[in-house]
Amino acid sequence: MRTGLHIWNYTVADGAAIPTVLEESARIAEDGGIDQLTVMDHWFQMEAMGDPAEPMLEAYTTLGFLASVTSRIRLAPLVTGVTYRHPGLLAKTVTTLDVLSRGRAVLGIGAAWYEREHHALGVPYPALKERFERLEEALQIALQMWSTNDGAYEGAHYRLAETLNSPPATSRPHPPIMIGGKGEKKTLRLAAQYAQIVNLTTSDPDQVVHLLEVLRRHCDDVGTDYDAIEKQVMANGLDRSAPDFLPTMQRLGDAGVQLAVFGVRPQTQRETAEEIVRDVVPALAAL
Repeated sequence: MRTGLHIWNYTVADGAAIPTVLEESARIAEDGGIDQLTVMDHWFQMEAMGDPAEPMLEAYTTLGFLASVTSRIRLAPLVTGVTYRHPGLLAKTVTTLDVLSRGRAVLGIGAAWYEREHHALGVPYPALKERFERLEEALQIALQMWSTNDGAYEGAHYRLAETLNSPPATSRPHPPIMIGGKGEKKTLRLAAQYAQIVNLTTSDPDQVVHLLEVLRRHCDDVGTDYDAIEKQVMANGLDRSAPDFLPTMQRLGDAGVQLAVFGVRPQTQRETAEEIVRDVVPALAAL
């Protein structure tokens, strides 16, 4: 099993040190064998995780910075809310990251949920049904912009006169699409149809087994290859020092999970990265 590092907070003792802490954490991750580096795509800190006024960087600017200080590790937002950016501009942004990182970008995307930050910054926040409709159209637009078809796109919510995207992405056939969440009816259906990576927002083995069975059924229904989709879990909630940590990870691996994502801690981002490199990466690789 492989390991991912997730930077979900930027709270440091000295705010001026944020760039240094980010750079050092990224280099620790890359040098230590971590395979994926992700960042939050929010404008405010999540209320369940801290004060919304805590520092929060814009995701793609941050990923561009991280691309400049790394050379191997895969880079992604975990995950972009479909409402945050017009899908044509989002595809252009991810393409730019992919070109400048020499093929290391991932489009991580979901239906969006943080209502407060939308209202705060004046961004429309449609009902859930419409957000999922927009998510599917955004996926279609991205795939069209990563194809040789630079013609128009006509959807219920988005209309593009041209889908010209030059230079093209470096990744072939295109940057991987990661869909995050665990909704059984819509999220996993979209993952089955469009994604190369699914990130399940749980690490409970029984729930993961169930969700992957649902994903497999959706793949069968839409005619895609279940085995070709990389399976990830968010393992932030697991106690890495607990006796059942490795048995739990073994159960997840047996279920088909290929990568586990662990988050950094506020104030000690570098130290968390070092701990994960030292204690988790070799243990998971041995499973």
